[in-house]
Amino acid sequence: MAADAARIVLLVESAYRGDASRVGWTTEADLLDGQRTDLDAVCEMIADENTELLLAEGDGRLLACCLLRREGAVAWFGLFSVLPALQRSGLGSRLMSAAEAHAGAGMGALEIRMTVIDCRAELIAWYERRGYNRTGEKLPFPYRDPRYGIPRRDDLQFEVMIKPLRDTAG
Repeated sequence: MAADAARIVLLVESAYRGDASRVGWTTEADLLDGQRTDLDAVCEMIADENTELLLAEGDGRLLACCLLRREGAVAWFGLFSVLPALQRSGLGSRLMSAAEAHAGAGMGALEIRMTVIDCRAELIAWYERRGYNRTGEKLPFPYRDPRYGIPRRDDLQFEVMIKPLRDTAG
């Protein structure tokens, strides 16, 4: 999987940063400049025994990815990226369903959690349609850490969303 790290970084950057990300609907280009992730961070994720990366490939290309990190009965979902030209094709929904099933049956999680930048209304609505609930819990955006991007606004924060996995755990 470590050989995939550079491909994962390229995919994530294409889905969230710069003009290339504007082809899709998940872009954060109006909110953040700079990087979304880097090779060191992805290699660290791959090496973490509590983290699994799921990849969707086709025609020798990486098309989509996501991360699941186990913390007890909770699976944290993140790094969700789909090649911009394939967004709205259903690939992201299929990958998310596979991740939820794996979190429940494969990792023994009872719920899945994620954080979303709280001003991303369209993205939050998409997750709500998939059964995720806003918790109202807010986490600060790491403004002083350029590894997460360079904010273009001063009001960014994360909101925790949660979904019970009873239906997918078995």
